[in-house]
Amino acid sequence: MKIGAISLGCDKNRVDTEKMLARLVAGGHTLVGNEEDADVIVVNTCAFTDDAKSEAIDEILSAVEHKRHHKKKKIIVTGCLPQRYLDTLEKEFPQVDAFLGIADYDGICDTVDKITKGDKIYSCACGDSFYGGRVLTTPYHYAYLKIADGCNNHCTYCAIPSIRGKYRSEKMEDLLNEAKTLEKEGVKELILVAQDVTRYGVDFDGKSHLIELVNALSQMDFDLIRLLYLEPEAIDDDIIDMIVSNPKVAKYADVPLQHIDGDTLKRMGRRAGEDYTRALIKKMRERGITLRSSFICGFPGETEEAHQKLVEFIREGNIDYAGFFAYSREEGTPADRMDGHLDEEVKVARANRLKDIQTDVINKRNSQLVGKVIKVIYDEIDYDKQLFSGRASFQAPDIDNIVYFTADKEVHIGEFYDVEIVGVDGIDLVGKAI
Repeated sequence: MKIGAISLGCDKNRVDTEKMLARLVAGGHTLVGNEEDADVIVVNTCAFTDDAKSEAIDEILSAVEHKRHHKKKKIIVTGCLPQRYLDTLEKEFPQVDAFLGIADYDGICDTVDKITKGDKIYSCACGDSFYGGRVLTTPYHYAYLKIADGCNNHCTYCAIPSIRGKYRSEKMEDLLNEAKTLEKEGVKELILVAQDVTRYGVDFDGKSHLIELVNALSQMDFDLIRLLYLEPEAIDDDIIDMIVSNPKVAKYADVPLQHIDGDTLKRMGRRAGEDYTRALIKKMRERGITLRSSFICGFPGETEEAHQKLVEFIREGNIDYAGFFAYSREEGTPADRMDGHLDEEVKVARANRLKDIQTDVINKRNSQLVGKVIKVIYDEIDYDKQLFSGRASFQAPDIDNIVYFTADKEVHIGEFYDVEIVGVDGIDLVGKAI
């Protein structure tokens, strides 16, 4: 069968999609790049926020529309949305042939066989075993390695523990074997992802094995290893030292802080307060680590004073890159039952204000880079701008700004080049390979 897949949400979900596609290819199916050519449309969904749920519903509706014009097409919806709302989805989308949860991908080939015979499949058993195969959906020179799933933090605003379950680390042997395969396929930048990479292996024996894992990965032929999503309270001096001293590890950390006001953090169920957070950020910045973070704006009970405290924290330039999100009310979470919910307009306005301030912070940093030479990995060509584009080690794919550059000699995607920064284009940098 010809399979067309749409992956939504985070990069952890992307890895799930890539492993699902690998199972399908191993089962003899063919992958196609669009819905029109597909016999089976697979939509791997996210259900983390209202926006994510809306995007997932839109994609399902699009698949249903394709099926309306081509009756023999089949639709499989997978991931967080059916895991969370299976009963509702069954009723609302009778045109969908199968719903699978977050860990039902071992049965994806069997599901395809059954729905092509007219069966309906509704499964959220969460029973997958580890699968090391991948069909990369990123450029071939970088890939994500999901080292754990689930979360034990139980922040009051978050539904992930109820969707994804308890924190579960993958066995180190399995991860190293998967990484070896990616190494052989030419991956240069390996990006470790989990809801919290700092706690990798804690569920084995009560202590983190992140440094052990990174050290083992460093023995392989990767040029760069990047860490995404380090919970602040779990970052200790050993982890900071590892980031700084290991030459293969990007001096970059994505640390989701969510806020800086102490009272707001308590209501969020966050373990790191203002004093601890400021001390941690100061320590990491002094060691030369680029910091990305995310912040929730308009959390229930967030006063104007609390918002202003966050404004000043961002304006100080404490964070190099940040995402700001209007609080999304998630049913079943403690925050949903709290008093003091703010109007949507207020939440969005606060988020937009912070985005503008962070843009100023990025622009200030960019101005300091003009005239300097930085090492850039070449990702792709921007045909509209007629420029090459890539990233420095302090820029993660898809979420941070990029470096546009020219070159007098031939350049190759996936290779690193020394680029002299000569100017800016919005928040992006512009340079010339030297």
